Amino acid sequence: MEVKEVLNIALLSGEILLTSGSEIYRVEDTIDRICSAYGIECEAFVTPTGIIISGWAINGPNESMSLVKRIRNRTINLHNIELINTFSRELQESTMSYDQALNKLNDMKKAPYFPFVTRLVAAGFTSFAYTVLFKGTIIDGIFAAVISMLIYSILENMKRFNFSQYFGIFFCSLTAGLISIAASHLISSLIVNSIIVGSIMILVPGLAITNGIRDALHGDILSSQARVVEALIVVTSIGVGVGISLILMKYWM
Repeated sequence: MEVKEVLNIALLSGEILLTSGSEIYRVEDTIDRICSAYGIECEAFVTPTGIIISGWAINGPNESMSLVKRIRNRTINLHNIELINTFSRELQESTMSYDQALNKLNDMKKAPYFPFVTRLVAAGFTSFAYTVLFKGTIIDGIFAAVISMLIYSILENMKRFNFSQYFGIFFCSLTAGLISIAASHLISSLIVNSIIVGSIMILVPGLAITNGIRDALHGDILSSQARVVEALIVVTSIGVGVGISLILMKYWM
């Protein structure tokens, strides 16, 4: 297989991993595994926003090539990460043709994500569990679940219109705070702190923080800093949104 074809396979695999929320070291390791399976020596430099690969044949003509891919959107899809991990290890045991590998990767890339209703229910259940964990009652958990499903729907719709991620999180946290406080004024038995904390837990960038720490432990300092800064901006957006809601409701009620 030509160097260009191998690098195309490796680049697409890295793109799927990175857009699915994978750690940087995992992306670079997967690219190395795929290239070595086809007898290609490579160097990969990966950041949260881009992939650069250079490769050359170990045995054969001195053919070399470099590819660059800009990553603009990232989400969390652990299923895709598992599929690419399995794919890279299968190639080390038995290689496949360029068309077969490309078709398999495109199928993974186009594979349907969890249905919106399933994700919505998961968001509600997550908020319910955290509300109860933070000493809220069952009723508090139900309110938090409803609020979290509402803000999750808002956030998903804002993504469709290409709103800024940070503005969307700020708006959703503001909405969660206002609704929680309004509900506590209508029903005095509600614990507003538990409802607010539970409802905004779906916005907290837990995976980004974890990946930032893991990247730092593997020596990817640049990527680690980028992920931690991104997580801090998200946390700040959440805090500002909730803080403004508390200030507004203090003067309005």
